[in-house]
Amino acid sequence: MLNQVVLVGRLCRKPEMKDTESGKKRTYITLAVPRSFKNANGEYETDFFDCVLWDNVATSTVEYCTKGDIVGVKGRLQSRMVEDENGKKTIISVVAEKVTFLTSKTKE
Repeated sequence: MLNQVVLVGRLCRKPEMKDTESGKKRTYITLAVPRSFKNANGEYETDFFDCVLWDNVATSTVEYCTKGDIVGVKGRLQSRMVEDENGKKTIISVVAEKVTFLTSKTKE
């Protein structure tokens, strides 16, 4: 069996560090990834992927990246069930194992 995903896209917001109750470092990012083909209207659509980063990967991403930077994410897909007022639903996210910084804005 294989569960592996590779994405290249732009960060939708500045990553922020959070600590879990057990002391592990965690950050969430959302990647905007444009599709490589046009839709029926002749426009390129964009997909948005939620990713979770842990420990050293989270720390370095928060330190070196900001909104709009292009990054590569290698990781795995993870699903979880959540229940709200509308019933149960499945949430799928990317658990990042490696983040590659492809561009970054100059610090002012």
